[in-house]
Amino acid sequence: MGQGTVVRRVPRLPLGLRALPAAWRQDRPPQRPALILLVASSLAWTVLALQVGVEFFTPGFQTLTLLAGGLLLQPRALLLLMGVCAADLLVLIVFLGLEEVRSGALLVMAITGFACYEFARSREQTGLGAFGSENVLLELRDRLEQHGALPALPVGWLVDSVVRPAGDAPFAGDFVVSARTGSRLEIALVDVSGKGVEAGTRSLLLSGALGGLLGSADPEVFLAAANTYLLRQDWEEGFATAVHVAVDLRTGAYAVASAGHPPVAQFDSGTGRWSLLDATGTALGLIDEMDYTAVTGTLDPGDALLMYTDGLVEVPGRDLSSGIDKLLGEAERAVSQGYAGGADALVTRVAADSSDDRGLVLLRRAD
Repeated sequence: MGQGTVVRRVPRLPLGLRALPAAWRQDRPPQRPALILLVASSLAWTVLALQVGVEFFTPGFQTLTLLAGGLLLQPRALLLLMGVCAADLLVLIVFLGLEEVRSGALLVMAITGFACYEFARSREQTGLGAFGSENVLLELRDRLEQHGALPALPVGWLVDSVVRPAGDAPFAGDFVVSARTGSRLEIALVDVSGKGVEAGTRSLLLSGALGGLLGSADPEVFLAAANTYLLRQDWEEGFATAVHVAVDLRTGAYAVASAGHPPVAQFDSGTGRWSLLDATGTALGLIDEMDYTAVTGTLDPGDALLMYTDGLVEVPGRDLSSGIDKLLGEAERAVSQGYAGGADALVTRVAADSSDDRGLVLLRRAD
């Protein structure tokens, strides 16, 4: 486990999309050449159906042209393409008869055309290019990763963190922010309510705000300030749980405050046991003017702190304490193996496949 390591398992942009010209991924492709090419392909399907036969080139091939148009064309140009496809189908009906063209194929074409038009219209309203939505999501994910970068620590201290989105999504509602000011290290692990794009957007906004608070606000008021910020956003589903840890890297003295988060665990190298810290508080964004009382202690050489989100320990139909016991059992085993694999290995052992986001931070003072 290296110092300041952040591990995130997120899918990358597919190779096929990365191979496209940047202008086609970020902006609109040139409309006239794209329209000419697609009209030519529609005419080609019709000619091939008439010359070779509909058993080889069915009218359904026109759906490929419409799908490409939905990705590449603006709504006005797409309507023109749809008109060309409809005219080509009419030609086939006149020369081959409705029995050869089949009414089912016409219905599929109509549904495909409507879906493609709605997609193009939606893309036009947002101002995104053909594959602009993928770029927006990738940018969102990359910014969350940047906010979660952990600072380098002095010799004798090790920290590792991992955030895994539910279902291998591009981003999670869980995130980590940290700051080091002189000998003081501060880490916050946050779990934003919700999932998907909305949770990812809220995570980005909140991680930027909390990252700015770390190191600039006194540790004693960090969660209270975060609570005030979250209330001002007036989000419909705008609460979050968080745990904040401040550690003096010279003495090992720490303070842990929690806002509706699962309890932090401390490893005592003297006893060889993990124990839970009694830091409690109301989740962020629910009640105004909240005070959060910190639990204090000291990390001696060999000791460790373990922070985690509820996705690691909460399973429907099972008591939360059972999930925590499982996590601590695996953490105890990790200690005996010298923390082999670090935070990532621990998440894999406890909740490799979960329907919830999972975040974990492991801070250890070396022997």
